[in-house]
Amino acid sequence: MLVIPSVDIKQGRCVQLVGGKPETERVYGAPVELAQRWIAEGASYLHVIDLDAAMGVGDNFKRVAEVLANVRVGVQVGGGIRTRERACELLGIGASRVILGTAAVKNPELVRELVGLAGGSRVMVALDSRSGKVAIEGWQEQTEKSMFDLAQEFERIGVGAFLFTNVDVEGRMTGIDVRAIREFTGAVKVPVFVAGGVSSLEDVTLAKDAGAAGLVVGMALYEGKFTLKQAMGVSQ
Repeated sequence: MLVIPSVDIKQGRCVQLVGGKPETERVYGAPVELAQRWIAEGASYLHVIDLDAAMGVGDNFKRVAEVLANVRVGVQVGGGIRTRERACELLGIGASRVILGTAAVKNPELVRELVGLAGGSRVMVALDSRSGKVAIEGWQEQTEKSMFDLAQEFERIGVGAFLFTNVDVEGRMTGIDVRAIREFTGAVKVPVFVAGGVSSLEDVTLAKDAGAAGLVVGMALYEGKFTLKQAMGVSQ
């Protein structure tokens, strides 16, 4: 299982939020510096999110581009990718794959189009769960859509991977929801990357045992709950 450090960007700075709420932000520094720090510690893949774009309140495209220009590892990029043009632009400047959440839920045809253009391996769909339903618009809006129905629809379209985030535990470092992860990984055949609630090395092991192909870690790394090297050690 891959352990993937998260570089979340808000107003040009690397931050972490609790449950996606802007007022809970903790600032950790410059995105490029943090990206390079995780690579120096052994990361082979990064998770870069434009939080302002996700919430529809700004754009950190230049900062994302700086990260892509200054690293030599795989990078999955998400946050506010609502059009084919933006997705292709990010892929063109070095993103290994793009992550579509809100746009995928609202416009599955965009996902189909991107899979046709770039190939399924370069398209990831984020399905973010709040109280068992899919949340969109930077987690600010709840839908009535079923997580598993959507996942299977996108699998048929040909996406290469899913990102499953449990918003109820995101940023709280209270532990992952193993049952939810196991249900999701059991519902689809493509790789599932998970995020939300990681607080300990035990959570890393539990995510692996639940079938996750990758684990995105943010707050726990930034707050020093464990090191990236330790996490990678128990994920093998």
